Amino acid sequence: MYSLTVRDHVMIAHSLPDPFFGPAQSLHGATLVVEATWRRAELGPQSVVMDIGAATSMLSEVLETLRYSNLDEHPAFAGRLSTTEAIAGYISTELCVRFDTTQYAGLEVLLREHPDAWASHDIAFD
Repeated sequence: MYSLTVRDHVMIAHSLPDPFFGPAQSLHGATLVVEATWRRAELGPQSVVMDIGAATSMLSEVLETLRYSNLDEHPAFAGRLSTTEAIAGYISTELCVRFDTTQYAGLEVLLREHPDAWASHDIAFD
């Protein structure tokens, strides 16, 4: 299996209004480092998983919809918690509409909240 990963970051604000989240129930900011990894069983005709520039542009385009946003007001998170896991799922879903998934084995989106904690969403394409 081959893979290509590109990385970017996004600054957001949000709250997690459930007692489970303790002090994170209140509005707070976060800078999330976002890594997107495309996987293929075989390399494409140019001997790459995907063009790095295309992957970087796709990720940036998706993150632009979140940059400096209060996710409490973002339509994608209406009526649901904007946890790190949920944000990873949103990003991976948005990325999937921007490339031909039939050419790939999968996509993983990993969000790092800080150096010691991260969450991801992984999609396998069959």
